[in-house]
Amino acid sequence: MSEQTARRGGAVWALVITSVAGFMAALDNLVVTTALPSIREDLGGALDDLEWTVSAYTLTFAVLLMFGAALGDRFGRRRLFIAGLAVFTAASAAAAMAPGIGSLIAARAVQGVGAAVMMPLTLTLLTAAVPAARRGTAYGIWGAVNGLAVASGPLIGGSLTEHISWHWIFWLNVPLGVALLPLARLRLAESRGTGARLDLPGTLLASGGLFGIVYGLVRGPADGWTDSLVLTALFAGGALLVGFVLYSTRAKNPMLPMRLFRSRAFSGINAASLLMFVGMFGSIFLLSQYMQGVLGYSPTEAGLRMLPWTGMPMLVAPVAGILSDRVGGRPVVATGLFLQAVGLGYMAWVVSADVSYTAQLPGLIVSGIGMALYFAPAANLVMSSVRPQEQGIASGANNALREVGGALGIAVMSSIFSAQGGYESAQSFVDGLRPALVTGSGVVALAAVAALLIPARRPARDGVPAAGQTPGPAVEALSS
Repeated sequence: MSEQTARRGGAVWALVITSVAGFMAALDNLVVTTALPSIREDLGGALDDLEWTVSAYTLTFAVLLMFGAALGDRFGRRRLFIAGLAVFTAASAAAAMAPGIGSLIAARAVQGVGAAVMMPLTLTLLTAAVPAARRGTAYGIWGAVNGLAVASGPLIGGSLTEHISWHWIFWLNVPLGVALLPLARLRLAESRGTGARLDLPGTLLASGGLFGIVYGLVRGPADGWTDSLVLTALFAGGALLVGFVLYSTRAKNPMLPMRLFRSRAFSGINAASLLMFVGMFGSIFLLSQYMQGVLGYSPTEAGLRMLPWTGMPMLVAPVAGILSDRVGGRPVVATGLFLQAVGLGYMAWVVSADVSYTAQLPGLIVSGIGMALYFAPAANLVMSSVRPQEQGIASGANNALREVGGALGIAVMSSIFSAQGGYESAQSFVDGLRPALVTGSGVVALAAVAALLIPARRPARDGVPAAGQTPGPAVEALSS
């Protein structure tokens, strides 16, 4: 077998392993939402307890993403990826077998820990395995799988709950995780970052700050934005994050070097990612309820009718990756975000208590194409905006911002929905949904503007990295 064939095989295996692992972690963000009534019937618990089955995962996942990436850079990315995958798989089994609501919440929190270690390393390991000229295509497939997981979480959770049992939304991860563990050990190459010692003060400041912000955003809609604990969490979290920024500008080896944000490419794509997830998460959260609560579809029927949106990444994202290799990531990302903004705006225009599915279809299709065009080039832009040894922490920072964006989107759009409407009747729901979708459309349009601030970059061709990009390990191997 030639060296090139071996490398190609390694890249394919890396793509399969990291895409499936990313799917598992992304899926568990929203997979529980449609199963909550069945969980309450089986395990009991108050409304707050049910909300924590979602929030416990979001909190630990968002808070520990950068720490997980830093651990991988220091002790070996493959080693920590395997450890995170093992924790995630075991916690999934524990959640499936939970005898009570408290143990389910605890298992979900541990799931988030495993996902936080595993998720940022998927991109780093994939980047190391794929030559620069083919990374857009690889990121396209990786982005398609992750986008499908985020968007189809309510469908998968609802279908499994409706036709089998809510336990299977967690059992689903177990055979996948067990199959991936030996494959990751045998098929992924080990890599490390700078090898610097862990930045414990920075880790504590960033983790504490993210915990406060995400906790406040998660609990705000339920407890009220004037609740003392919510306000304390938001202010304390914000203060700790300010402290983290000030500390990182002075530290010798900070966990997240602030100089990375001097790059317009790094700052632009992270701003776009944050805003994109604010608009997308909040919209999916409300539209999945609209399909069921107002239009009367079952969880499975609602999920199937959202497939033109949620399933589009599987068709379009690989093409978007190829386009980003040829014309650069900025125009593809910006176009995708503008399309998604248009799709959400259209949905806000047509929603009513008895709208036909045919009338909704154009908005779903346009939103789906837009989401698909975003995912692949966005990953490419993040990883190409920093040096290879900093790609782990860059991926962790981007994922953390996306998670915060998702929590912020659900919190903000739920608050707008509650202020303008409610669950009292179908018309009341529509009255709250419409301004929330308009807000989501506006936020995603701002994300498109942020993407346009990214400097134009010559795409990689024939193994030559993009202008201004440091060659990655695969490129160096090709040229040696």
